[in-house]
Amino acid sequence: MATMRKHNVTTFPRPPLVERINRHIQIKWHGQLLADCPPGEAYWVLEAHHAPVYFIPPTRVRLPLSTTPRSTFSEFHGAATYYAIMSPISAAEIIQNRIWSYNEPPKEYEAIKGYLAFYVGPWECYVDNERAHPPPGDYYGGWVTSDIEGLVKPPPHQWGTPTAWDAVF
Repeated sequence: MATMRKHNVTTFPRPPLVERINRHIQIKWHGQLLADCPPGEAYWVLEAHHAPVYFIPPTRVRLPLSTTPRSTFSEFHGAATYYAIMSPISAAEIIQNRIWSYNEPPKEYEAIKGYLAFYVGPWECYVDNERAHPPPGDYYGGWVTSDIEGLVKPPPHQWGTPTAWDAVF
């Protein structure tokens, strides 16, 4: 049986690196497939002390999205656009600002232009059939899987909190 290559977040670069990945990305919500991205179509962004952020083509999302007023700014990727999505089982359940994209990134990050990134939750996120977990806190949108190790950066309000900073994945 092949051993999975480990990726240590302490060795990830800053500024971040964008790479096309040969991994199968799936997102499920209420037992239904929300997004299905075959190997070779997604990208991940690797940044020092951050869990990888996966970006998938919008054509791989099976439910319609609508933009929200929220906007944030990344020193590397530019302005982020956020989205709302309605639950596949209840029109009363609308999740906002848990999906984002960079629609006008600088040329170094053009590969992910318009691609969508998802926070882990409320849906289930999978990389090669392994369920991903969120990094500490609810601030960063990376995905932690068994091949990710090292100290993952906690949210800004938790700097100096040993239980958050010392979490080793």
